Amino acid sequence: MLTGDAASQQGPAADAARPHGPAADAAAQVIRAERSRILATLIRVTGNVDLAEDATQDAVVRALQTWPRDGIPDNPRGWLLVVAQRRAVDVIRREARRAGKEAEALALLDPAPDSPEAVRDDLLRLVFTCCHPALSLDTQVALALRTLGGLATAEVARALVVPEATMTKRLTRAKLKIKRAGIPYRIPPAEELPGRLAGVAATVYLIFNEGYAAGTGDDLIRVGLADEGLRLARLLVDLMPDEPTALGLLALVLLQDSRRLARVDDDGRPLLLAEQDRLLWDRAAITSGVALVGQALSRTPDNPDRYVVQAAIAACHALAPSYDRTPWDAVISWYDVLLTVHDTPVVRLNRAAAVAERDGPAAGLALVGAIGGLAGYPWFHATRGELLYRLGRADEAATAYRAALALDLNGPQAARLRDRLADC
Repeated sequence: MLTGDAASQQGPAADAARPHGPAADAAAQVIRAERSRILATLIRVTGNVDLAEDATQDAVVRALQTWPRDGIPDNPRGWLLVVAQRRAVDVIRREARRAGKEAEALALLDPAPDSPEAVRDDLLRLVFTCCHPALSLDTQVALALRTLGGLATAEVARALVVPEATMTKRLTRAKLKIKRAGIPYRIPPAEELPGRLAGVAATVYLIFNEGYAAGTGDDLIRVGLADEGLRLARLLVDLMPDEPTALGLLALVLLQDSRRLARVDDDGRPLLLAEQDRLLWDRAAITSGVALVGQALSRTPDNPDRYVVQAAIAACHALAPSYDRTPWDAVISWYDVLLTVHDTPVVRLNRAAAVAERDGPAAGLALVGAIGGLAGYPWFHATRGELLYRLGRADEAATAYRAALALDLNGPQAARLRDRLADC
């Protein structure tokens, strides 16, 4: 459910200035992979989100203009970072109004090395920074997604299932609060890490989830974003190896990502679990994920963790030899546990889909009909459409499919739903 491509992240000016063609596409792909890390490093160095975002955007615009003509540098990240740092220095010098600003600008050219206690990865550092306990959990996640991933506000709103206007206000208030409170952009001390873990885990998972199933665009999977989510999940386990949330998150990401190669057909259309060739599933990732589930469950015998439980559900699917041998009783039981610690409309929708597989479409449809708060969520309408179609209520199914198609979907998902609409 989460970043726009390199062009969409930069705004109209960059889009208008960007050349087109294979060389431009290759440059945009490299920039898309490097942008977030450049931004994270610059925020650490400057301590100023707005300045870092402006400087990073300036570097990206220059890269989009020059790389297609001159070629991609051998060290594209270093090129972007140098250009962005110079832009930040220029801004600070221009806006200097008191003594000491010039020294601050010069310091950016040669930032001090990190302390040994600091998290070495700037992206993970930035997630922890955004997930400050002075902010509400939803705001922590929203700020981290917007800043870290370069997501458009609309994409963040969609990921968190809230209206875009609400998200705009939330992000503005969060940045203002951080600025006024003087919250430093640094990793908190070790004793504060557990208190920020919930927001960090939610952010990492939503980054992965947007890569796993893009909210918009021409592709079902945003490979770079999915890989980034997986990388961050691994780093989180390295940082907090005994935390069930970290273990469960990595297990969940591994088990979901294990199906990557089987999720589209030769035409790029998405394939449902029942249609996938399980021989294409990554057995090494499944083995690692299941082992992590076991470790995490042993640490949470009496206090379920939402990521551990979701990983257990994913393990049920991953270990089933075929779709018709999926242990639906176990899946539904795990959903019942999940509802005790993470009761959301989306979880209830997923549980209803599992009930439909076990008890039939009428049972699932009754549960779906009782769920509120998902009018703007396309998969609520798509699930209703599928269950109505299975019940032979084609006209009602078509109405539901049209409602889903009126909302944000990526191209392959929309094509799949149009096929189902045509079947109606």
